[in-house]
Amino acid sequence: MRAVVIEEYGVLPVVREVPRPEPAEGAVVLKVEATGLCRSDWHGWMGHDADIVLPHVPGHELAGTIAEVGAGVTGWQVGDRVTTPFICACGVCEQCLEGNQQVCPNQLQPGFNYWGSFAEYVAVPYASVNLVRLPDDMAFTTAAGLGCRFATAFRAVHQIAKVRPGERVAIFGCGGVGLSAVMIAAELGAEVIAIDTNPEALKLAAQYGAAHTTSTVPDFGGVRVTIDALGSNEIVQQALRLLRPRGRHVQIGLLPSGVSLDVGRLIGQELSWLGSHGMPAHAYPEMLELVAAGKLSPSSLITRTITLDETPAALAALSDGTPAGVTVIQPN
Repeated sequence: MRAVVIEEYGVLPVVREVPRPEPAEGAVVLKVEATGLCRSDWHGWMGHDADIVLPHVPGHELAGTIAEVGAGVTGWQVGDRVTTPFICACGVCEQCLEGNQQVCPNQLQPGFNYWGSFAEYVAVPYASVNLVRLPDDMAFTTAAGLGCRFATAFRAVHQIAKVRPGERVAIFGCGGVGLSAVMIAAELGAEVIAIDTNPEALKLAAQYGAAHTTSTVPDFGGVRVTIDALGSNEIVQQALRLLRPRGRHVQIGLLPSGVSLDVGRLIGQELSWLGSHGMPAHAYPEMLELVAAGKLSPSSLITRTITLDETPAALAALSDGTPAGVTVIQPN
């Protein structure tokens, strides 16, 4: 199969022929119909993820059709239209049995600790736990974003921050996950403040329901929830200063260089620091119902589709900033 291959960190990947994955026991192989280009892929390319072993195929947001079914997999067959969380949980550990597959200690992640979806085919381990059946009328390009950015934002806003109607929510970073968070928080009835230095991203944020858009830290009182959807020590400090007493901060963006916290402020103001990392497959139905009802529109976030051959340059371009909206790759 053809795939995007990272042979050296920070050096432009190449598209070349590599062995097609075989379905291990309990796994399936998908024909990749669409896969998202995410900033996390850029972090992997830059060498910020210790799990990656070179040469490597990135890609973790994906949707496709089942091409092969491994031994022991029941309930799924060749041709089924599916997506999967970017965290493929084992299904049998203590965390999984409690329903917390997103923090499974045995998790496998396509594009990080095994070869991912910037390819014509990709394996999905622990298929019975991680596959999500797609509605027949959902486009693969729409579904590709559900495995990471949109689902991550949905859980962060709805299940972790527990945003309520009327709350003022400040979202830092309006890339794919940030714009998803804007859309979801607005649908939940929040007053959303979108913060980004990219004017085009702020225009999209306004379209998706942001009540206020700004390129600088706003002078607002009463912010109950802040979300760092980019990943920056500076943003974290700004977000914590913006919160009212007993406010909630949700960290989605990765912080490869670490972060300094004003613990005195956390204690004195009784602020909550909350991490959010993906969403398990069993939690998808509520999100899919809202999409089917037209209350959430992940398809509107897609601003560009590209081919596999265009992917290396698009990945490298993230070094200069994240373009507005979501980019989706169609490998076939």
